[in-house]
Amino acid sequence: MSLIVQKYGGSSVSDAEALKRVAARIVATRNAGNDVVVAVSAMGDTTDDLIDLAHAVCENPSEREMDILLTAGERISMALLTIAIRAQGADARGLTGPAAGVVTTAHHGKARIIDVTPGRIEKALADGEIVIVAGFQGLSHESKDITTLGRGGTDTTAVALAAALHADVCEIYTDVDGVFSADPRVVPRARKLDHVFYEEMLELAASGAKVLVPRCVEYARRNNVPIHVRSSFSDKDGTWIVGESDQGEAMEEPIIAGVAHDHSQAKITVVGLPDVPGTAARLFETVAAAEISIDMIVQNVSAHDTGVTDISFTLPANDGAKAQAAIEAKRSEIGYEEVRYDDTIGKLSLIGAGMRTHSGVSAKLFGALRDAGINIEMISTSDIRISVITRADQLNAAVRAVHTAFDLDADQNEAVVYGGTGR
Repeated sequence: MSLIVQKYGGSSVSDAEALKRVAARIVATRNAGNDVVVAVSAMGDTTDDLIDLAHAVCENPSEREMDILLTAGERISMALLTIAIRAQGADARGLTGPAAGVVTTAHHGKARIIDVTPGRIEKALADGEIVIVAGFQGLSHESKDITTLGRGGTDTTAVALAAALHADVCEIYTDVDGVFSADPRVVPRARKLDHVFYEEMLELAASGAKVLVPRCVEYARRNNVPIHVRSSFSDKDGTWIVGESDQGEAMEEPIIAGVAHDHSQAKITVVGLPDVPGTAARLFETVAAAEISIDMIVQNVSAHDTGVTDISFTLPANDGAKAQAAIEAKRSEIGYEEVRYDDTIGKLSLIGAGMRTHSGVSAKLFGALRDAGINIEMISTSDIRISVITRADQLNAAVRAVHTAFDLDADQNEAVVYGGTGR
């Protein structure tokens, strides 16, 4: 008997009929002789609706109370899905995140899982029950408050449960058939990938691919949990996320796994910084103190006659105002002349483990962008990724040009977004 952990996103449980369809899939998995644990998201747009309602009541609601409010969405899904499974003749038990043993940090809205104590889940499985867990939530071991895990929190919940229970696989059910070589909405002939290595998926997720979030993949890599990304709307085999040591002889390593893009980036340029030791440290310590994550950094060559330089960096656009305010508050300490903000940029990333052993990837990438008339503003690399910043209105064209240049286009359209969101 295998132990399978499944996750269902909001589009997969959007209404009563969807819940019954998912319940049938879960019961079929149990009837095939498997133990089954399920992490479920809130139905459809429930989380967004709750956020809108809270802001209608108060412009700046308490983070603690927001966490209590938002966990209601997953609890509703969990209860309804448990009811639907029982209606189909199977034994099932629903558990909130805290009841399932999910222990987190105390950071409301962006808590991290630090432990899972799955005693109640194991007992329910021993009693022959299917276990349905409300995702996206846990209990802080410090404050004893309910917390939420942020974007992609139910994916992370599912992988954490799979690791704690030593599951055979974690199946992430969404409304697309797997991981594709690019976003099918931008590249209609994007190709479904049969397998992606953890390291590649981490880069894809961090670079804008929306099927999985980075910390979910990192948790899986750290605990060697195989992930199978599938659609809850079809029976097609999806994409396996595995370690390179698990690839087997039959799995050929491609040069390029895919092209990711991100429209949510912004760029800050700090002009006229003294080119002396410690200046960059003061700048980025200021940004870090505001709890803002940055991505790409470029420092210009110092002007010999003035002894000053410029530093540009990218960050999430929704953190732009906070970053500018933090830097302005430390102007006298940092000693710059001007801060410039640009939210009309986009990031393209080319990702593949095969880059390590194949030369000419950079030349082909830059040649494809040149031929498409795309100008490059910033460049960042790792051993399996090359990222570039372009103008936002050129980003989609850049993605299509690069995808074609690396022979990633499928012979025909393979992608179907069944539920409308791609998650």
